[in-house]
Amino acid sequence: MSARLVLLGPPGAGKGTQAARLAERLGVPAISTGDIFRANIKGGTELGRTAQAYTARGELVPDEVTNAMVRDRLGEDDAREGFLLDGYPRNVAQVRELDEILAATGRTLDLAVEITANADVVVARLLQRAQIEGREDDTEDVVRHRLAVYAEQTAPVAGVYAERGALVQVDGIGEVDEVTGRLLGAIGTLAG
Repeated sequence: MSARLVLLGPPGAGKGTQAARLAERLGVPAISTGDIFRANIKGGTELGRTAQAYTARGELVPDEVTNAMVRDRLGEDDAREGFLLDGYPRNVAQVRELDEILAATGRTLDLAVEITANADVVVARLLQRAQIEGREDDTEDVVRHRLAVYAEQTAPVAGVYAERGALVQVDGIGEVDEVTGRLLGAIGTLAG
């Protein structure tokens, strides 16, 4: 099956869980920028060493490094017929870069899917996860800051796709299976 999707949503909305489920159902790889960074760092690639230099200082990896990693990953055989991107694009400049990456190979994006979630529910979810996983740094203030950063930097990406008529929004609150069902329904004919 051919499905080229971008999955958007605030931290704690369930993107990682849903990306894995959707990718399996659609028969495409779930591609997370975090996974790409870790694979490049572990593999000792030049891009991985560059990314690690930034993350070791607690800095964000610059767009040009992220873009290069995504370009390389989308060029791999398993992503030729389709993919589900989780965590990219994070800003409007990366939307333009993704357009160029796809155009260079004669492909286009099928759809951007935004998982929406009430901020208070997401905060409670992330605080519970932090407690379970022992993430002492994930305080309510930190979580709310992450949500504010998302709203400022990444939410405009949804606006770009909405203007193109290529955005669907799905409520991410509920049981995991319910949310998966909503997502597959929103994706529609791509899901088979």
